[in-house]
Amino acid sequence: MDIQAVRKSYALWAPVYDLTFGRITGAGRSRAVSVLNGLGGRVLEVGVGTGLSLPQYGAGVEVTGIDASAEMLEKARAKVAEQGLAHVRDLREMDARKMEFADGSFDAVAAMHIMSVVPEPERVMAEMVRVLRPGGTLLVVNHFARDPAERGALAWLEQVAAPLADLIGWHSDFERSVVLGTHGLTLVEEAHLPPFGMMTLLRLRKD
Repeated sequence: MDIQAVRKSYALWAPVYDLTFGRITGAGRSRAVSVLNGLGGRVLEVGVGTGLSLPQYGAGVEVTGIDASAEMLEKARAKVAEQGLAHVRDLREMDARKMEFADGSFDAVAAMHIMSVVPEPERVMAEMVRVLRPGGTLLVVNHFARDPAERGALAWLEQVAAPLADLIGWHSDFERSVVLGTHGLTLVEEAHLPPFGMMTLLRLRKD
């Protein structure tokens, strides 16, 4: 999957994202923002999309969001303006593989439901670690591939959907080892989330 395929896919999905994938991913988003509100400080949301999470942040959080899709960011900026979200500091179009931020710029970084979409996820992980301050928190919420030996409708669906990654903009076979194998991070918490435990929250600390 390349960045142009991602942009093309999400330009098509932007008008209906909130009512489709937005609803499916709502529980994970709410759980992640709850953790971030408890931490406070400077937060970077990678893959902010249409800004579904932005109204949920509290006043003690200063949010910067980036996304590769101009169409999705347009929706996010409209939410900020319409709802007067003063805690949102900046929304930028940016490739997460090469962020325009200095080392250690943020107290927390969140990647909600985007790691199975981005090209070169290992580079994205490394960049998120780079812009996170030492001791800071990285939250990843995503669907991860199930064990090949596991049976059931969800495992079958992953196998069927995997070849369609460029079309739907989502890798159903994404491995959690890509996240957990990133240098400089320690796993603090892992939680399985609705619907049906399909989504997983990984809370990690920068060493």
